[in-house]
Amino acid sequence: MTTTTLDDTIDRERIAFTDRLIRPHIRRTPVIEIDAVNLGLGTTPASLKLELLQHSGSFKVRGAFANLLGRTVPAAGVIAASGGNHGAAVAYAAQRLGVHATIFVPSISSPAKMERIRDYGAELVVAGERYADALAASEEWVARTGALPVHAFDQPETLLGQGTVALELEEQAPELDTVLVAVGGGGLIGGIAAWYAGEVRIVGVEPEGAPTLAKAIEAGRPVDAEAGSIAADSLAPRRVGELMFPIAQRYVDRVALVTDDAIRSAQRMLWNLARVVAEPGGAAAFAALLCGAYRPEQSERVGVIVSGGNTAVVDFGR
Repeated sequence: MTTTTLDDTIDRERIAFTDRLIRPHIRRTPVIEIDAVNLGLGTTPASLKLELLQHSGSFKVRGAFANLLGRTVPAAGVIAASGGNHGAAVAYAAQRLGVHATIFVPSISSPAKMERIRDYGAELVVAGERYADALAASEEWVARTGALPVHAFDQPETLLGQGTVALELEEQAPELDTVLVAVGGGGLIGGIAAWYAGEVRIVGVEPEGAPTLAKAIEAGRPVDAEAGSIAADSLAPRRVGELMFPIAQRYVDRVALVTDDAIRSAQRMLWNLARVVAEPGGAAAFAALLCGAYRPEQSERVGVIVSGGNTAVVDFGR
């Protein structure tokens, strides 16, 4: 497979380069506006970036293709540890590029995500209860096989790929003042913050039960945090990545925490407003708006990343 070496620099130039690299393989996901007045969110419509309509159901496929196209893939293939969405993304990218993939997931991963990984032809291994357990198991497998590890968030190519979400959003909604981004390991918010580089206010959103970035900012470095929430399969690693943290310190304005009830309400509201079916992690950023964890000014133009549609919440048999 052809490769292009990328260094650890995460900036607009590298993100734009990565966008050109992966563009033939990803979707340009839509942005829709919702009436903020009826929701008590000021006078300006909120812009929702529907990244859950991306291949494999989340933004993660951007980072997956950036890794597989930007690094040398050995004959042993690729390995990823994931709560579900990253694994599905790597499995999808590997299938499209003809690469063998082995995906390690914890037992908390949703059945819908596990099924999707299998459907993409990857070998699925359930290891431990949490993401950290699956990551440790995957690292042992890499040491034995020589396969290429594709990290869910703490890898330059991953951050660069996720940053292409912001490149698109800036083109689609150029007048935004603020962008709300859900945080797990920090790959998405790190890439987005690096793209905007202080030109737009970036607000992280985390479940109260998994405050990884909030705890890191408080401590001044990535530290272990709690990992409990209905969004734990996508927003609850033990800690944020080392690569994204300096970016967050420089460019993330604040972190808003939301309850599981607020996330559930946001899921329902997304369905009622736009017939969008989001998993809990995908609805978390929108939850911050609805519950008041983030309160925009009257005329503030807010963008919300809605990413994560791998859920079995809809019963089409009825």
